Amino acid sequence: LMQSWLKSFERALELVAEYSHEDFRCVISSEPPPMPNQQIIPESVLQKCIKIADEAPQDLKANLRRAFSKFSPERLESSSKPREFKAMLFALCFFHSLILGRKKFGTWGWSRGYSFNDGDLTICGDVLHNYLEKYEQVPYEDI
Repeated sequence: LMQSWLKSFERALELVAEYSHEDFRCVISSEPPPMPNQQIIPESVLQKCIKIADEAPQDLKANLRRAFSKFSPERLESSSKPREFKAMLFALCFFHSLILGRKKFGTWGWSRGYSFNDGDLTICGDVLHNYLEKYEQVPYEDI
């Protein structure tokens, strides 16, 4: 959501709340702001809402299980080299899980913050799949 639009959205919600049916519900979603000093949704809107948070787990095992669950069994078997693909995908999920667990330490050890998300993981899985399919022999040195 754009910051400039949120004020008019807030006003529209006030009008809707005043004149709408009592069973009316408005569902909005948002990601946390990229910087701690930024706000996405105005506080007055948040105070009137029921909030549901879906945060990544903090321990490595839970992060790894969550990351690996992003790939269906059909996706795991779709490669012409399923054994190699599964092993490398596991390594990719392990790395992703470490990165997510590392975020709790803030920017220590990083030149700048980056919000690693599930989209990054699935795109990397697609790139890995395409890379393995491109060659007859697994290009371990390149990977």
